[in-house]
Parts: sequence; C-alpha cells; structure tokens
Amino acid sequence: MSKQYVNKNDVVIKNREISFKYDIVESLECGLELKGTEVKSVRDGMCNLKDSFALIRDGEVILKNVHISPYEHGNIYNVNPVRDRKLLIHKKEVLKLLNYIKQGGYTLVPSKIYTKGRWFKVELCVCKGKKLYDKRESLKEKEAKKQINIFKN
Repeated sequence: MSKQYVNKNDVVIKNREISFKYDIVESLECGLELKGTEVKSVRDGMCNLKDSFALIRDGEVILKNVHISPYEHGNIYNVNPVRDRKLLIHKKEVLKLLNYIKQGGYTLVPSKIYTKGRWFKVELCVCKGKKLYDKRESLKEKEAKKQINIFKN
C-alpha cells in the first residue's frame, strides 16, 4: 500500500509494479463505484492495487482483485474486500478499450486511485506486457540512474 497526499485531503494510491511489468499505451480516467464503508477505508489508504486488472463484460468495465480492507468501525456494513467493482466510463470509451483488447496482447490495469473533489477516480491504463529481456533492461536503467545519483551527491 502506497498512500500519498498531494493536498491535505487528496488521497493517491499507486500501483508501483505497472511500469516494471507493462508498457503503457494509453491511460484513461474513470469513476469508481464504492459501497459506504469502502470509501472510508480508501480515504485511510487501506487499498492495494498489486494484482488488479479490469475486464469488459456486457458493455461494462469491471475492476477485479482490488483489495480494500474492511473498515474497522464498519460492523455489519463491511463488504467483501476483493469484490468486483464497476468502473464508470462513457460508452464511447468502453468501445475504444474493447477495440484494444480485441487486437490481442493488451490488458487493462489500474495505475492509481485518487480523489478529484469528493469523487474517487481510477486511472485505467491500456498496457502491453513486457518480455523478460525488457524487464532486465528496465532494471539496468534503474541501476544506472542510481549510480549517477550517487556520484552527483
């Protein structure tokens, strides 16, 4: 769980593995449908996007494997932490995403959850999986940047 604050009330939860595992082709902002106690848990940063992905089923985009921990004071109102959640997107955007997926090799992965005003938004990315040698190359670049920063300081 990586919770960051941009402003005092803004919550940002990021998926850190996305840039390592995937090449991002396009990103899209969409709304997130949450139940009552889930909102409080996400505000507290009790959310994990690690192995999450999205599917298109019956013209709707559904977010899977997002773990939102049960709210401590929720009692009977808490819901299943890994339930499927609906994303709120315009129909044109759903059709655009569907075209990418029909091509093959593309997947929908959420990169972050953040607040915009009083609403929770998800940045959904159309991604293409990296090969093993691409991942090794990313690690080498990261190590080189580390070495440059050490020599500068």
